[in-house]
Amino acid sequence: MTEQIVETGVPEPEAMSGRGSRNRTKAKGWLRKAAKALLVLAAIPMVLTLLYLPSFVHPVSTLMLADLATFQGYDRRWVSIDDVAPVMVNSVIMSEDGQFCNHMGVDWGELRGEVRDFTKGRPARGASTISMQTVKNLFLWQRPFGTARKMIEIPGAIYYDLVTPKRRIIETYLNIAEWGPGIYGIEAGAQYHFKKSAKDLTRRQAALLAVTLPNPYVRNPAKPTPNMRRLAARVERLAARSGAYVQCVD
Repeated sequence: MTEQIVETGVPEPEAMSGRGSRNRTKAKGWLRKAAKALLVLAAIPMVLTLLYLPSFVHPVSTLMLADLATFQGYDRRWVSIDDVAPVMVNSVIMSEDGQFCNHMGVDWGELRGEVRDFTKGRPARGASTISMQTVKNLFLWQRPFGTARKMIEIPGAIYYDLVTPKRRIIETYLNIAEWGPGIYGIEAGAQYHFKKSAKDLTRRQAALLAVTLPNPYVRNPAKPTPNMRRLAARVERLAARSGAYVQCVD
């Protein structure tokens, strides 16, 4: 009797093993490519941080680049920190990051409180330091994926604070912060809202500009709401006795 061989369509074990090996090789190849891409993305801010150290370099933020890319344009007039009223510098520090001179990029106490509030479902109170905000504005995105961004922002801020003098950090922050739609930097902000240079700002004007920073699209320092005036009065008092809190930028 002649034995017939029936084709079942089931691949031999050797074929299955070979196919699985090729799939694993492809997966490893994609992982290596992804790792290399992440390393390149991480290296860009590290290199740019060093390039941004000299005082004659005037960095731009990702929001400014986005405005250029969408043909909206922007107003930014870079000024040295020496040409900014000291009360403006002090007001921003006391309003945004009172421990700026004491931490190394991240205020871990505030960050732990933020995490605790988040896990308990409480409203976020904000734990970003000036260093973290500067890194975000220079190198990262605003929205969405805020949590993922924060995971990059924190080590980035530690590195940025490590290699950049505090005085240069606050100078850069003041010159890239947004004080209105398409209005970047304290000089453009002072001119736009109060028709004067940043070096001529009064204590109240400085305080009003400082409390505008959380939401410059809603808060107008030239037309403050009662709540803005209340916040500005508090910042004005804090700035008047800031003392040791701002000694790193004196």
